[in-house]
Amino acid sequence: MRQLVLYIHGKGGNAMEADHYKTLFAGYDVVGLDYHADDPWEAISEFKEFFHGYRKGHDSIILIANSIGAYFSMCAFNYEQIDKAFFISPIVDMEKLILDMMGWADITEEKLREKQLITTGFGETLSWEYLCYVRNHPVNWSVPTYILYGDKDNLTSQETIHKFADDVNAELTIMQNGEHWFHTAEQMSFLDGWIKKIHWIDIRQGE
Repeated sequence: MRQLVLYIHGKGGNAMEADHYKTLFAGYDVVGLDYHADDPWEAISEFKEFFHGYRKGHDSIILIANSIGAYFSMCAFNYEQIDKAFFISPIVDMEKLILDMMGWADITEEKLREKQLITTGFGETLSWEYLCYVRNHPVNWSVPTYILYGDKDNLTSQETIHKFADDVNAELTIMQNGEHWFHTAEQMSFLDGWIKKIHWIDIRQGE
């Protein structure tokens, strides 16, 4: 039986990050998607094409997705055959995040609608089209999911992540003093232990 781990990076990341997970999933094919999409409608097309190219050659697929990669994955993969998902610092309420960024930049909906695109002082470009799309296409996610969240995450509140986890019946693990970007030795050790524990239990239970 051929088994695949598909890794989806976050903003500023790359497909090579998938190499980190090869030692955690011995015997699996581990690949990363080096996507170019900046918005969900582009991601859906790009992700599906990549997914279908691998799906037919594998009997099972585990998804690991980071930050906005998790949001894009939920947009693209909900009706695909994925056995389980590991989400690391996922963006789970894109509308709220956009509205939060608008607040940080002191931008009203009226102003964004008028300008259509506004570049903020913190490097993000806000888009009226993007906001409208998110509102008109709410995420619907039913894949068995495990979430790792840092309690110092500056993009997603604890209230938001708890609500999402409850809504989709996901198992939520919170790292004290963890950040949105898991990158320190301590954070990566915690991440590895989290995956190993869940994966070992699933193997014992026959997945």
